[in-house]
Amino acid sequence: MKTSEIGKKTILAVVAVGLLLLLPPASLRADEIGDLKEQLKVQQQMLQQLQERLAQLEARQEIKEKSLAQKIEEVAQKAEQKPAALPDSLKWAEKVKISGDLRYRHEHIDEQELGSVRWRNGVDRHRIRARLMLEALLNDEWGLGFRIASGSGDPVSTNQDLEDSFSGKEIWLDLAYFDWHPASMPRLNVYGGKIKNPFYAVGKNQLIWDGDLNPEGIAATYAVPMGKSDTLHLAGGGFWVDESSSGVDTSLFGAQAYWKHTIGNPDIVIVGASYFGYGNIEGAANLPSTWSSSTSFLGNTASGGVYASDFDIVEVFGEYQTKAGSMPVSVFGNWVKNLSATTSEDTGWLVGATLNKCTDPGSWEIGYNYRDLEADAVVGALNDSDFIGGGTDGKGHVFSAAYQVHKNVQAALAYFLNQDTANSQDRELDYHRLMADLLFKF
Repeated sequence: MKTSEIGKKTILAVVAVGLLLLLPPASLRADEIGDLKEQLKVQQQMLQQLQERLAQLEARQEIKEKSLAQKIEEVAQKAEQKPAALPDSLKWAEKVKISGDLRYRHEHIDEQELGSVRWRNGVDRHRIRARLMLEALLNDEWGLGFRIASGSGDPVSTNQDLEDSFSGKEIWLDLAYFDWHPASMPRLNVYGGKIKNPFYAVGKNQLIWDGDLNPEGIAATYAVPMGKSDTLHLAGGGFWVDESSSGVDTSLFGAQAYWKHTIGNPDIVIVGASYFGYGNIEGAANLPSTWSSSTSFLGNTASGGVYASDFDIVEVFGEYQTKAGSMPVSVFGNWVKNLSATTSEDTGWLVGATLNKCTDPGSWEIGYNYRDLEADAVVGALNDSDFIGGGTDGKGHVFSAAYQVHKNVQAALAYFLNQDTANSQDRELDYHRLMADLLFKF
C-alpha cells in the first residue's frame, strides 16, 4: 500500500472521530457508539501495521541505496585502474614504445702545444645531443627499432656544436634494426641492420669501443643458465666496416663469452674474454676519411697513407660488484692486445671503479678509471672519442660524477687528465678536458 493511501485513511478516521465528538450524546444509540469504537480500534491497528510496513520498506530502501553506492564506487575504482580500451584501428599503438633524450654540454679543453712548453688557448664550446627512439613489437618473436640522432656522420659522436650563426643542425639515422627472439629459445636474440653494440664492457669502459658506436651487420646474444648462481653469456657478430668499389671491403668479426657468478647478495663476479678480427684493414686508407675530410689515423701507425698493421684483438676483462653499506660498488679491469701489430705498440689496459648509483632524485654516483693505450692496440677511429681527444697512443685519468636532480633529469661532470704521446717527437703532451652535462630523458 502506498504512503498516500495510508494518509487518506488516517484523515478519514480522525474526521469520523471528530464528528462523533460533536454530535449530541443523546442522538447516538449505544450500539452505534460501540460500532464506531470498534471501527476506530480497527483503524488504529491498521495504522500501526502500515507504519511498521513503511519502516521496513524504508530500511530496505536504505540498504539498496548503500549497496548501489558501493557498486558505483567499485566500478569507478576499476575504471581508474584500467586504462580505456583503444579502438581496433589504434591497437598497433599498444605495441609501440617511443623514448628519447637530450644532453646539453659545456666543454673546456686545454692541450699542450707540440714543440713548446706553452699551452694552446683553451677551447670552450657548447654542444647538444638529441635522440629519438621508436621500438615496435611485430609479434611474439619479431621486433623493430629505429633511432634518429643529431651529429655529423661521425660514428663515435652524436654531438652538435652550437655555432655557425644559428644554423640548422643535422639529423642522422642512428639505429635501424630487426630483433628476432624465438619463443623456443627465450634467451636468444638475433639482431640485424644498424644495431646497438652487442658486446659487454665492464664498467661501461670505452677502451675498445666508444659508447656511441652502433655497428652495422648481423649479431646474436645468448644467455645460458648454469645453475642457480651462474650464467654464461655469449655474443658474436659479423660487421661491414667499409665497402670499397675499387678494392676489397673492410670487415669485422667479433666473438665474446663471459661468466657471471653470484657469490651471494650483493656480491657478483664477472670474468670474460673477446676476440675481434678485422679483415683487409692493413693497407686501407684511414677510416675517418670515409665520413669526413680527415687524414688522421688517430694514433694508429700509418705507412704511405694507409694502415701499417692488421688488427686481431684479444681482450680479457673482469668485474666485481658488491655493496659498501647500502651503496653499490664496482671494481673492474680490462686488458687488450693486437696479435697482428707490426710494431711493439700493441697493448692496452684499463682499471676503474664506481661508487653508488643515480636512481631516485637526490641520489648520486662517482667513478674513476686509468688507462694506458698503445698506438696499435685497437683501431683509434672507433674507441673513446673524448680520451686524449680521440684515438690511441695515450694514457691518463678520467674522473666522473653524477647527481639525480629530478626524475629523468640528471647533472653530470667528467674530467680527463691525460697525456697524449701520438706525436713525431715522442714526447708526452698534457691534455685536460672538462665536460659539464645536463641530461633529460623520457
